[in-house]
Amino acid sequence: MNTSLSAPSASDPIPSARTPESDAHAAQRRSVNENKLVKRLLRETGKAIGDYGMIEHGDRVMVCLSGGKDSYGLLDILLTLRERAPIDFEIIAVNLDQKQPGFPEHVLPDYLSARGIPFHIENQDTYSVVKRLIPEGKTTCSLCSRLRRGILYRVARELGATKIALGHHRNDILATFFLNLFYGGRMKAMPPKLVSDNGEHVIIRPLAYVREKDLIAYAKLREFPIIPCNLCGSQENLKRKEVGRMLEEWDRHFTNRTWNVFRALSHVVPSHLMDPALMDFAGLQPTGRADADGDRAFDEEDFPMSAFAEDEDEIGHEMVPADHFEPIESKRHAGRAVDEQHSRPRVRRPDTP
Repeated sequence: MNTSLSAPSASDPIPSARTPESDAHAAQRRSVNENKLVKRLLRETGKAIGDYGMIEHGDRVMVCLSGGKDSYGLLDILLTLRERAPIDFEIIAVNLDQKQPGFPEHVLPDYLSARGIPFHIENQDTYSVVKRLIPEGKTTCSLCSRLRRGILYRVARELGATKIALGHHRNDILATFFLNLFYGGRMKAMPPKLVSDNGEHVIIRPLAYVREKDLIAYAKLREFPIIPCNLCGSQENLKRKEVGRMLEEWDRHFTNRTWNVFRALSHVVPSHLMDPALMDFAGLQPTGRADADGDRAFDEEDFPMSAFAEDEDEIGHEMVPADHFEPIESKRHAGRAVDEQHSRPRVRRPDTP
């Protein structure tokens, strides 16, 4: 038997060169990146809240919790900001259990109870309603959305919520803009703050400045118990998926293109568009005064580089006023009591049966 050792061939696996020192360095680098992620999420969310006046002193914010990464991230970030904010406000997590087959109804109550977060689970069998009214093979999303919206508005009213917080992020806003542009022939997006269609509630989107990939990383970091989003068996919105692929392609090949489009949504020049409802084109008259924003006829268009940070640790400074909702170190007591006058539907605390 030949017991001599042969030289390793090119196909042999290369032994790992990891050492305790390299492992420690990798762990330190990972910790630094995670800390940067958390600080960025808090900063961007706080700035969005301040820019649009989303949350005020004394507000009762109803956070719509679906069990997905976005709503988990929204709730977690708002809880942290509440502890550091210069104003006092309440947070109530609300989930609508639509009785979809296979929905793990224990996951959210267990998670919220363990975190000490006031919550309400609204049980409404909208799944059966939708299945009864929509023919097999047809999309159910439109009817389901209307039913869900009406129920959540009612719950917000019964809870005395002053704001309804949704987990839409920057990618959602951009996708909505392009869907309206490509398929609806209109310039319309998803605003960070708007009154509900029934005129009774203020809807806020505190994650408006946050990238989806940061929320994906945050969900992994915080180990949220994610609930699958396909339990209803509905088909994907193929148009939205197509737009999402377009935005991902831009991010890979054109570093700041999606950021510039997003920034443009808050830098609108009505006089240089074509909507007579926004600009009185019929009544325009020369003033005799020079105007830098006036038409320059045949001048070549100039596109100055917008405010942009390569790693996007900072939102462009032009979008953020100096008095934004900035986290401070003043602590607030966790688990604020919910007023007894808003006892229906019941806000369940972890220490109640």
